[in-house]
Amino acid sequence: MAGHSKWANIKHRKARQDAKRGKIFTKMIRALVVSAKKGGGNIEDNPTLRTAVDKALSVNMTRDMIDRAIKRGMGADVSDDMHEITYEGYAVGGTAVLIECLTDNKNRTVSEIRHAFSKNNGNLGTDGSVAYLFERVGQLLFESSTNEDILIDSALSSGAKDVLYDESENVFEVLTDWMSLTAMKEALLAYDLPCLSAEVIMRPSNKIVLDMNQTDQMLKLIDQLEDLDDVQNVFTNAVFYYSE
Repeated sequence: MAGHSKWANIKHRKARQDAKRGKIFTKMIRALVVSAKKGGGNIEDNPTLRTAVDKALSVNMTRDMIDRAIKRGMGADVSDDMHEITYEGYAVGGTAVLIECLTDNKNRTVSEIRHAFSKNNGNLGTDGSVAYLFERVGQLLFESSTNEDILIDSALSSGAKDVLYDESENVFEVLTDWMSLTAMKEALLAYDLPCLSAEVIMRPSNKIVLDMNQTDQMLKLIDQLEDLDDVQNVFTNAVFYYSE
């Protein structure tokens, strides 16, 4: 069966991500440090830190490592030169790409990202060239076997923006304000509705379907970008092709 699935793609690449766990932890620590430095160490008052903590836990980072990173962020020894930057570009098939970075050297980062695009038939764009195609939201994914009526009633009564069923990805998608992601996850868990994943994403307003060759090329670009130390997240409006 041919089709596309972000969720299937995530599972397909999990082994490779596990192999890069050390690098993933380094990126998570950097995000925790910067979030704590900017907004304080209390996750109740710092939604960015709460999101970083949830993401760190999702990749099996220990509470001890997380706490040490937060304490480091609140200390006086953290460099003030770390910058949050989002780069924008176009890739195969006219797809849009957003790359969120934390860097202490903007020239190095933009050079590495431009190189990744050029190697994979893409182009680094200017500020605002594709950002308008995305919205920052909290996204929770649920198994297709989840009771739809209960999920919709529970999510909407808990303040969700929308509940969708994506037939191609074979999952339910609950969308909420990104700062309320953890609260929504806990609220739905109280209804005995555990999610497959919960993360803050840049959700595209329109999507572009790729064929098999384009998908291979796009995944190479994403992998190369994610391999860069300064890159935290990569988002795209590409719809991937896969076969089961």
